[in-house]
Amino acid sequence: MLKLLHLLLLTPAHARLRYWGAMALFALIVIIGSIPGARADAAEVASGVVLHSCAYAVLTFLIFTGSTGTPPQRASKAVLTIAAMGFIDEAVQSFLPYRHGAFGDWMVDCSAAVITSSLLWALWTNRKVAT
Repeated sequence: MLKLLHLLLLTPAHARLRYWGAMALFALIVIIGSIPGARADAAEVASGVVLHSCAYAVLTFLIFTGSTGTPPQRASKAVLTIAAMGFIDEAVQSFLPYRHGAFGDWMVDCSAAVITSSLLWALWTNRKVAT
């Protein structure tokens, strides 16, 4: 089982799938977040901070492991991409009458990206995962 997870999550053979999976997941997040009442339903399960942190940490993981380059380059790409994604998400919300874009949410998104990228950078460097 561990070997299968490694094959799917860390090998270069599936990098493109992880990267485009992140883009598809982000689109899904924006679409579902735009449905009236969806955010209120999600709030029953977890707070906005928890939801943003988890969602954007997963996106960061997929972008980091799905991109190419050295660990610092991957981390930079992931953080910048997540910052743009978070901005787009909050901008879309600001145009919806039943939602509002929040700078604090964007900061949570960026913080999740920085923390996740830093951990992945350290693990990638220590484990010398094939790129």
